[in-house]
Amino acid sequence: MTTPRIELRRLTRRLDSGGRPLTILDEVDLSIDAGEFVAVVGPSGSGKSTLLALMAGLDRPSSGEVLIDGRPIHDLNEGELAKLRRHGIGFVFQTFELLANFTARENVLLPLELAGVPGPRRRADELLDAVGLTERGHHYPSQLSGGEKQRVALARAFAAEPPILLADEPTGNLDSANGQLVLRVLGELRERRGTTVVMVTHDDAVASLAGRRVALADGRVVADERSVGG
Repeated sequence: MTTPRIELRRLTRRLDSGGRPLTILDEVDLSIDAGEFVAVVGPSGSGKSTLLALMAGLDRPSSGEVLIDGRPIHDLNEGELAKLRRHGIGFVFQTFELLANFTARENVLLPLELAGVPGPRRRADELLDAVGLTERGHHYPSQLSGGEKQRVALARAFAAEPPILLADEPTGNLDSANGQLVLRVLGELRERRGTTVVMVTHDDAVASLAGRRVALADGRVVADERSVGG
């Protein structure tokens, strides 16, 4: 039996709210195989972004388990989590989170250097070319459009060729045309590298591009559907 790339077991996250516990995620069970493209949908406050943060080790569960390739990550120390994110998980934020004082090329180059990837400068140039920004590599984030910033963020997330890419509303701050372009680039990079993608979105049209759709409500999985042929 193949080990899932990502597995959540009775995953629960609670926060203190005015002295009372607030349940964000409530005993979520979810298994995602290698190479799957999963869209996580649901209303605001349903726990989508928290789910993604727990998968990436950016947050810790109140109870339950997060396993990556069969290995529990929820009890790793910060150094071990940093190593996992450097090599095993790419993350794309809705707000891009590019380094303002670094050019587009430098933003892509940094994770390559940190990961010790051979020929990092050549690799950074290849990634910028893959997202259609060869001529914009010397520009700073303030000189780029929203769509260009998100494409730089995608190139950075794919820099170390992680087996998993997590994307939190990657088209949420973009107009329709730029959103479609970013999704096309994401799909091309994913197909080329066989990456497992989990994408949070509020947009049904965006979710329809994924092979599987997981719906959350009140911190629980209320639907888990695969598309025809997905």
